[in-house]
Amino acid sequence: MSFWARLDDLRAVAAQHPDGLVDLSQGEPVDPVPVVVRQALTAAADAPGYPQTRGDAALREAASTWLAGSHGISMPPGQILPTIGSKELIGLLPLLLGLGPDDAVVHPKLAYPSYATGARLVGAEPVPADDVTGWKPASASGRRIRLVWLNSPSNPTGQVLPVTVLRRIIDWARDHDVVVAADECYLDYGWEAMPTSILAPAAAGDSPAGVLALHSLSKRSSMAGYRAGLVSGDPGLIARLLHVRREIGLITPAPVQGAMIAALHDDLHVKQQRERYGRRRAALRRALAAAGWTVDHSEAGLFLWARYRTLDGRAASGRLAGNGILATPGDMYGDEGHRHVRISVTASDAQIAAACHRLESSISAGAAPSR
Repeated sequence: MSFWARLDDLRAVAAQHPDGLVDLSQGEPVDPVPVVVRQALTAAADAPGYPQTRGDAALREAASTWLAGSHGISMPPGQILPTIGSKELIGLLPLLLGLGPDDAVVHPKLAYPSYATGARLVGAEPVPADDVTGWKPASASGRRIRLVWLNSPSNPTGQVLPVTVLRRIIDWARDHDVVVAADECYLDYGWEAMPTSILAPAAAGDSPAGVLALHSLSKRSSMAGYRAGLVSGDPGLIARLLHVRREIGLITPAPVQGAMIAALHDDLHVKQQRERYGRRRAALRRALAAAGWTVDHSEAGLFLWARYRTLDGRAASGRLAGNGILATPGDMYGDEGHRHVRISVTASDAQIAAACHRLESSISAGAAPSR
Protein backbone atom coordinates (compact mmCIF):
# COMPACT_ATOMS: atom_id res chain seq x y z
CA MET A 1 0.00 0.00 0.00
CA SER A 2 1.36 3.43 -0.93
CA PHE A 3 2.25 6.14 1.58
CA TRP A 4 -0.84 8.18 0.67
CA ALA A 5 -3.26 5.26 0.36
CA ARG A 6 -2.69 4.36 4.00
CA LEU A 7 -4.48 7.57 5.04
CA ASP A 8 -7.67 6.67 3.20
CA ASP A 9 -9.34 4.73 6.01
CA LEU A 10 -8.65 7.47 8.55
CA ARG A 11 -9.89 10.09 6.11
CA ALA A 12 -13.15 8.20 5.63
CA VAL A 13 -13.73 8.12 9.40
CA ALA A 14 -12.86 11.79 9.92
CA ALA A 15 -15.11 12.84 7.03
CA GLN A 16 -18.12 11.43 8.87
CA HIS A 17 -17.92 14.17 11.51
CA PRO A 18 -21.11 16.25 11.37
CA ASP A 19 -19.11 19.48 11.02
CA GLY A 20 -16.82 18.06 8.34
CA LEU A 21 -13.20 17.04 8.03
CA VAL A 22 -10.30 19.04 9.46
CA ASP A 23 -7.25 17.91 7.50
CA LEU A 24 -4.01 18.27 9.48
CA SER A 25 -2.27 15.44 7.64
CA GLN A 26 -0.47 17.52 5.01
CA GLY A 27 2.15 20.23 5.23
CA GLU A 28 0.48 22.05 2.37
CA PRO A 29 0.39 25.87 2.34
CA VAL A 30 -3.14 27.32 2.25
CA ASP A 31 -2.46 31.06 2.53
CA PRO A 32 -2.44 33.29 -0.57
CA VAL A 33 0.73 33.60 -2.60
CA PRO A 34 2.29 36.98 -1.74
CA VAL A 35 1.22 39.76 -4.08
CA VAL A 36 4.83 40.63 -4.92
CA VAL A 37 5.36 37.05 -6.12
CA ARG A 38 2.21 36.97 -8.24
CA GLN A 39 3.09 40.30 -9.82
CA ALA A 40 6.56 39.03 -10.72
CA LEU A 41 5.10 35.87 -12.24
CA THR A 42 2.81 37.95 -14.43
CA ALA A 43 5.63 40.27 -15.45
CA ALA A 44 7.73 37.27 -16.54
CA ALA A 45 4.88 35.50 -18.34
CA ASP A 46 5.99 36.54 -21.85
CA ALA A 47 8.69 33.87 -22.10
CA PRO A 48 8.71 32.33 -25.59
CA GLY A 49 12.30 31.10 -25.42
CA TYR A 50 13.87 28.25 -23.48
CA PRO A 51 15.02 29.15 -19.96
CA GLN A 52 18.50 28.26 -18.79
CA THR A 53 18.92 25.08 -16.77
CA ARG A 54 21.46 26.85 -14.57
CA GLY A 55 18.90 29.55 -13.85
CA ASP A 56 18.79 33.21 -14.66
CA ALA A 57 21.82 35.11 -13.35
CA ALA A 58 19.51 37.40 -11.38
CA LEU A 59 17.92 34.38 -9.67
CA ARG A 60 21.26 32.89 -8.66
CA GLU A 61 22.37 36.28 -7.35
CA ALA A 62 19.13 36.65 -5.37
CA ALA A 63 19.59 33.19 -3.89
CA SER A 64 23.18 33.96 -2.94
CA THR A 65 22.08 37.17 -1.22
CA TRP A 66 19.27 35.35 0.62
CA LEU A 67 21.57 32.58 1.87
CA ALA A 68 24.03 35.16 3.17
CA GLY A 69 21.48 37.48 4.75
CA SER A 70 19.13 34.90 6.28
CA HIS A 71 21.45 32.03 7.09
CA GLY A 72 25.00 33.34 7.20
CA ILE A 73 26.13 31.27 4.22
CA SER A 74 28.61 32.65 1.70
CA MET A 75 27.70 30.87 -1.52
CA PRO A 76 28.75 32.20 -4.94
CA PRO A 77 25.91 32.37 -7.50
CA GLY A 78 27.76 29.87 -9.69
CA GLN A 79 27.29 27.22 -7.00
CA ILE A 80 23.50 27.51 -6.94
CA LEU A 81 20.90 25.87 -9.22
CA PRO A 82 17.12 26.23 -9.34
CA THR A 83 15.16 22.99 -9.12
CA ILE A 84 11.58 21.98 -9.88
CA GLY A 85 10.70 22.00 -6.20
CA SER A 86 12.91 20.21 -3.69
CA LYS A 87 11.14 16.84 -3.91
CA GLU A 88 12.17 16.43 -7.54
CA LEU A 89 15.82 16.63 -6.61
CA ILE A 90 15.40 14.41 -3.54
CA GLY A 91 13.93 11.69 -5.70
CA LEU A 92 16.42 12.05 -8.54
CA LEU A 93 19.68 12.85 -6.74
CA PRO A 94 20.95 9.23 -6.70
CA LEU A 95 20.36 9.07 -10.46
CA LEU A 96 21.98 12.45 -11.10
CA LEU A 97 25.03 11.43 -9.06
CA GLY A 98 25.40 8.17 -11.00
CA LEU A 99 24.54 5.75 -8.19
CA GLY A 100 23.45 2.20 -8.97
CA PRO A 101 22.88 -1.33 -7.63
CA ASP A 102 26.29 -1.55 -5.96
CA ASP A 103 25.60 1.51 -3.82
CA ALA A 104 23.73 2.42 -0.64
CA VAL A 105 21.92 5.61 0.37
CA VAL A 106 21.58 6.43 4.08
CA HIS A 107 18.55 8.41 5.26
CA PRO A 108 17.12 9.21 8.71
CA LYS A 109 15.25 6.43 10.50
CA LEU A 110 12.20 8.68 10.67
CA ALA A 111 11.89 10.32 7.29
CA TYR A 112 9.70 11.33 4.38
CA PRO A 113 9.64 8.35 1.97
CA SER A 114 11.20 10.13 -1.02
CA TYR A 115 14.77 9.52 0.20
CA ALA A 116 14.28 5.75 0.03
CA THR A 117 12.28 6.01 -3.20
CA GLY A 118 15.15 7.83 -4.92
CA ALA A 119 17.56 5.07 -3.91
CA ARG A 120 15.27 2.32 -5.15
CA LEU A 121 14.78 4.05 -8.51
CA VAL A 122 18.43 3.34 -9.37
CA GLY A 123 18.58 -0.06 -7.67
CA ALA A 124 20.57 1.27 -4.70
CA GLU A 125 19.92 0.13 -1.16
CA PRO A 126 18.13 2.59 1.18
CA VAL A 127 19.58 2.34 4.69
CA PRO A 128 17.72 3.99 7.59
CA ALA A 129 20.25 5.32 10.11
CA ASP A 130 20.68 8.49 12.14
CA ASP A 131 24.44 8.34 12.73
CA VAL A 132 26.94 6.68 10.42
CA THR A 133 30.09 8.13 11.95
CA GLY A 134 31.14 4.87 13.59
CA TRP A 135 30.70 2.88 10.38
CA LYS A 136 32.94 1.77 7.61
CA PRO A 137 31.58 3.22 4.34
CA ALA A 138 29.44 0.16 3.61
CA SER A 139 25.99 -1.10 4.51
CA ALA A 140 25.30 -4.41 6.26
CA SER A 141 24.85 -6.02 2.82
CA GLY A 142 28.28 -4.79 1.73
CA ARG A 143 27.09 -2.09 -0.68
CA ARG A 144 29.18 1.05 -0.64
CA ILE A 145 27.60 4.10 0.96
CA ARG A 146 27.69 6.90 -1.60
CA LEU A 147 25.12 9.34 -0.24
CA VAL A 148 23.92 10.36 3.22
CA TRP A 149 20.71 12.35 3.60
CA LEU A 150 20.14 14.72 6.52
CA ASN A 151 16.89 16.51 7.29
CA SER A 152 16.99 19.30 9.86
CA PRO A 153 14.47 20.48 10.91
CA SER A 154 13.08 16.99 10.56
CA ASN A 155 9.93 15.99 8.80
CA PRO A 156 8.14 14.45 10.69
CA THR A 157 9.55 15.12 14.16
CA GLY A 158 10.58 18.79 13.99
CA GLN A 159 13.88 17.85 15.64
CA VAL A 160 16.90 20.07 15.00
CA LEU A 161 20.33 18.51 14.57
CA PRO A 162 23.00 20.25 16.67
CA VAL A 163 25.80 21.82 14.67
CA THR A 164 28.27 19.45 16.35
CA VAL A 165 26.40 16.50 14.84
CA LEU A 166 26.35 18.11 11.40
CA ARG A 167 30.09 18.71 11.57
CA ARG A 168 30.82 15.16 12.75
CA ILE A 169 28.83 13.63 9.89
CA ILE A 170 30.45 15.91 7.31
CA ASP A 171 33.93 15.05 8.59
CA TRP A 172 33.15 11.32 8.38
CA ALA A 173 31.73 11.67 4.88
CA ARG A 174 34.75 13.60 3.63
CA ASP A 175 37.08 10.96 5.06
CA HIS A 176 35.20 8.28 3.10
CA ASP A 177 34.36 10.16 -0.12
CA VAL A 178 30.63 10.17 0.61
CA VAL A 179 28.26 12.96 -0.45
CA VAL A 180 26.14 14.57 2.28
CA ALA A 181 22.88 16.13 1.11
CA ALA A 182 20.66 18.07 3.50
CA ASP A 183 16.95 18.65 2.94
CA GLU A 184 16.48 22.06 4.57
CA CYS A 185 13.03 23.05 3.34
CA TYR A 186 11.92 24.04 6.89
CA LEU A 187 15.08 26.02 7.69
CA ASP A 188 13.18 29.31 8.06
CA TYR A 189 10.94 27.94 10.80
CA GLY A 190 12.86 27.53 14.03
CA TRP A 191 10.79 27.93 17.20
CA GLU A 192 12.36 26.56 20.39
CA ALA A 193 15.59 25.88 18.49
CA MET A 194 17.12 27.62 15.50
CA PRO A 195 18.34 25.20 12.83
CA THR A 196 21.77 25.57 11.25
CA SER A 197 22.29 24.95 7.55
CA ILE A 198 24.75 22.26 6.62
CA LEU A 199 26.52 24.92 4.51
CA ALA A 200 27.13 27.25 7.46
CA PRO A 201 30.82 27.62 8.37
CA ALA A 202 30.18 26.07 11.78
CA ALA A 203 29.05 22.86 10.03
CA ALA A 204 30.91 22.70 6.71
CA GLY A 205 33.98 24.71 7.64
CA ASP A 206 35.55 26.98 5.06
CA SER A 207 34.49 24.84 2.09
CA PRO A 208 31.28 23.12 0.93
CA ALA A 209 33.31 20.13 -0.36
CA GLY A 210 31.15 17.03 -0.60
CA VAL A 211 28.07 18.85 0.65
CA LEU A 212 24.76 19.84 -0.96
CA ALA A 213 21.85 21.73 0.61
CA LEU A 214 18.30 21.75 -0.79
CA HIS A 215 15.97 24.66 -0.10
CA SER A 216 12.35 25.28 -1.01
CA LEU A 217 10.11 28.30 -1.40
CA SER A 218 6.98 26.18 -0.89
CA LYS A 219 6.62 26.88 2.84
CA ARG A 220 8.71 30.06 3.08
CA SER A 221 6.64 31.90 0.46
CA SER A 222 3.49 29.75 0.02
CA MET A 223 4.76 28.76 -3.43
CA ALA A 224 4.14 24.99 -3.37
CA GLY A 225 2.13 25.29 -6.59
CA TYR A 226 5.06 26.96 -8.35
CA ARG A 227 7.46 24.05 -7.74
CA ALA A 228 10.31 26.37 -6.81
CA GLY A 229 13.44 25.03 -5.14
CA LEU A 230 17.20 25.52 -4.97
CA VAL A 231 20.28 23.39 -4.52
CA SER A 232 23.71 24.76 -3.62
CA GLY A 233 27.07 23.55 -2.37
CA ASP A 234 30.13 21.74 -3.70
CA PRO A 235 31.02 23.31 -7.09
CA GLY A 236 31.98 19.96 -8.62
CA LEU A 237 28.70 18.36 -7.59
CA ILE A 238 26.72 21.37 -8.79
CA ALA A 239 28.51 21.15 -12.15
CA ARG A 240 27.56 17.47 -12.45
CA LEU A 241 23.94 18.19 -11.57
CA LEU A 242 23.84 20.99 -14.12
CA HIS A 243 25.29 18.76 -16.85
CA VAL A 244 22.86 15.88 -16.33
CA ARG A 245 19.83 18.10 -15.76
CA ARG A 246 20.61 20.01 -18.95
CA GLU A 247 20.81 16.76 -20.93
CA ILE A 248 17.43 15.48 -19.73
CA GLY A 249 15.59 18.81 -19.74
CA LEU A 250 15.01 19.43 -16.04
CA ILE A 251 14.49 23.18 -16.20
CA THR A 252 12.63 25.57 -13.90
CA PRO A 253 10.21 27.59 -16.10
CA ALA A 254 11.26 31.21 -16.74
CA PRO A 255 8.13 32.79 -15.21
CA VAL A 256 8.67 30.73 -12.05
CA GLN A 257 12.27 31.91 -11.93
CA GLY A 258 11.00 35.50 -12.10
CA ALA A 259 8.65 34.83 -9.21
CA MET A 260 11.48 33.25 -7.21
CA ILE A 261 13.63 36.35 -7.62
CA ALA A 262 10.87 38.52 -6.17
CA ALA A 263 10.25 36.10 -3.30
CA LEU A 264 13.92 35.90 -2.34
CA HIS A 265 14.29 39.69 -2.31
CA ASP A 266 11.24 40.27 -0.10
CA ASP A 267 11.49 39.57 3.65
CA LEU A 268 8.21 41.14 4.72
CA HIS A 269 5.95 38.35 3.48
CA VAL A 270 8.22 35.78 5.15
CA LYS A 271 7.87 37.57 8.48
CA GLN A 272 4.10 37.72 8.07
CA GLN A 273 3.85 34.03 7.15
CA ARG A 274 6.04 33.05 10.08
CA GLU A 275 3.71 34.96 12.42
CA ARG A 276 0.70 33.12 10.99
CA TYR A 277 2.27 29.72 11.47
CA GLY A 278 3.47 30.68 14.92
CA ARG A 279 -0.05 31.60 16.07
CA ARG A 280 -1.53 28.41 14.65
CA ARG A 281 1.19 26.28 16.16
CA ALA A 282 0.81 27.82 19.61
CA ALA A 283 -2.97 27.42 19.60
CA LEU A 284 -2.83 23.81 18.46
CA ARG A 285 -0.09 22.91 20.93
CA ARG A 286 -2.09 24.37 23.83
CA ALA A 287 -5.20 22.46 22.79
CA LEU A 288 -3.30 19.19 22.46
CA ALA A 289 -1.74 19.60 25.90
CA ALA A 290 -5.11 20.40 27.47
CA ALA A 291 -6.59 17.27 25.87
CA GLY A 292 -3.91 15.02 27.34
CA TRP A 293 -1.47 14.82 24.44
CA THR A 294 2.30 15.08 24.77
CA VAL A 295 4.33 16.87 22.09
CA ASP A 296 7.91 15.64 21.62
CA HIS A 297 10.74 17.36 19.75
CA SER A 298 8.92 19.80 17.43
CA GLU A 299 11.51 22.51 18.07
CA ALA A 300 11.24 23.68 14.47
CA GLY A 301 9.35 23.10 11.25
CA LEU A 302 5.61 23.01 10.63
CA PHE A 303 4.49 19.84 12.40
CA LEU A 304 3.80 18.73 15.94
CA TRP A 305 5.08 15.25 16.80
CA ALA A 306 2.52 14.11 19.35
CA ARG A 307 1.50 11.02 21.34
CA TYR A 308 -1.57 10.23 23.40
CA ARG A 309 -1.04 8.46 26.70
CA THR A 310 -0.37 4.75 26.13
CA LEU A 311 -1.97 4.50 22.69
CA ASP A 312 0.12 3.64 19.68
CA GLY A 313 0.16 6.06 16.78
CA ARG A 314 -2.50 4.21 14.79
CA ALA A 315 -4.95 4.19 17.69
CA ALA A 316 -4.13 7.81 18.52
CA SER A 317 -4.78 8.79 14.89
CA GLY A 318 -8.07 6.93 15.13
CA ARG A 319 -8.97 8.94 18.22
CA LEU A 320 -8.39 12.16 16.27
CA ALA A 321 -10.33 10.82 13.29
CA GLY A 322 -13.27 10.13 15.60
CA ASN A 323 -13.28 13.87 16.28
CA GLY A 324 -13.12 14.69 12.57
CA ILE A 325 -9.39 15.49 12.60
CA LEU A 326 -7.11 13.77 10.09
CA ALA A 327 -3.45 13.41 11.09
CA THR A 328 -0.70 11.07 9.94
CA PRO A 329 0.30 8.00 11.98
CA GLY A 330 3.98 8.26 12.85
CA ASP A 331 4.90 4.77 11.65
CA MET A 332 4.29 5.93 8.09
CA TYR A 333 7.70 7.64 8.41
CA GLY A 334 9.49 4.65 9.92
CA ASP A 335 8.99 1.96 12.53
CA GLU A 336 10.35 4.16 15.31
CA GLY A 337 7.38 6.47 14.86
CA HIS A 338 4.85 3.88 16.03
CA ARG A 339 3.98 5.82 19.22
CA HIS A 340 3.43 9.17 17.54
CA VAL A 341 1.18 11.15 15.21
CA ARG A 342 2.35 13.93 12.91
CA ILE A 343 0.02 16.96 13.07
CA SER A 344 0.40 19.83 10.61
CA VAL A 345 0.09 23.50 11.60
CA THR A 346 -0.25 24.72 7.99
CA ALA A 347 -4.05 24.58 7.83
CA SER A 348 -6.12 27.78 7.75
CA ASP A 349 -6.99 29.77 10.86
CA ALA A 350 -10.55 28.44 10.66
CA GLN A 351 -9.39 24.82 10.41
CA ILE A 352 -6.94 25.20 13.29
CA ALA A 353 -9.65 26.83 15.40
CA ALA A 354 -12.03 23.97 14.58
CA ALA A 355 -9.40 21.39 15.53
CA CYS A 356 -8.74 23.17 18.83
CA HIS A 357 -12.46 23.30 19.58
CA ARG A 358 -12.86 19.58 18.88
CA LEU A 359 -9.87 18.73 21.07
CA GLU A 360 -11.36 20.81 23.88
CA SER A 361 -14.75 19.15 23.37
CA SER A 362 -13.14 15.71 23.61
CA ILE A 363 -12.07 16.50 27.19
CA SER A 364 -15.62 16.95 28.45
CA ALA A 365 -17.05 14.27 26.19
CA GLY A 366 -14.59 11.63 27.35
CA ALA A 367 -12.74 9.26 25.08
CA ALA A 368 -13.67 9.63 21.43
CA PRO A 369 -14.13 6.40 19.50
CA SER A 370 -10.92 4.86 18.25
CA ARG A 371 -11.29 3.48 14.75
